[in-house]
Amino acid sequence: MAEAAEPPSGGVEAAGGRIAGRPASSLKIVLLGPPGAGKGTQAEFLARTLGIPAISTGELLREGAKAGSELGRRVAAIMTSGGLVDDATMAEVVRERLAQCGGGFLLDGYPRTVPQAETLDWILAGKDAGLDGVLLVEVPEEELVRRTLARGREDDREDVVRARLRVYREKTEPLIGYYGARRLLHRIDGDRSVAEVTSQMLDALGTLGLRS
Repeated sequence: MAEAAEPPSGGVEAAGGRIAGRPASSLKIVLLGPPGAGKGTQAEFLARTLGIPAISTGELLREGAKAGSELGRRVAAIMTSGGLVDDATMAEVVRERLAQCGGGFLLDGYPRTVPQAETLDWILAGKDAGLDGVLLVEVPEEELVRRTLARGREDDREDVVRARLRVYREKTEPLIGYYGARRLLHRIDGDRSVAEVTSQMLDALGTLGLRS
């Protein structure tokens, strides 16, 4: 499917940077979706439009590793060894990064599991805050496989791609029920152009603050 190079104008910008009467820069959002759904592209657009930092898991770990703190040295050692950062260490990294955010943020790649989501709730509660919304980008599996293979990267073999999607279904899809039960979840049809996906997201964000 052809993709537009830029998201549509208007939306939050046309509303003077406010959503449902609130400053867009105060929004706290989680972006969910399977590998290949285009979350990184949308995170970049949304961050620019809303005036909030887009924080990916990779960025969190890279910044954590560069920090001169004891935590930074721990993260650097784990990454250098090729190991996986455990949930407790990841929670410390997230807490440190969010402490630097004066207002809103967009998290891409965290949380990945329900225990991590519970940890994020705890971190935000310590700031007397909570999530405003969770945007779930949904794309059919065959389209995800097609998109990923089209990139032509050496490690993007079909069996590897399907294995990544299987891990997503097992580990991350339970977050759909977790956030859906709290009326935070907004489903986005990701099988459309970049501009159309962005429009859906801005429409969804426009409803924030209207929940009873």
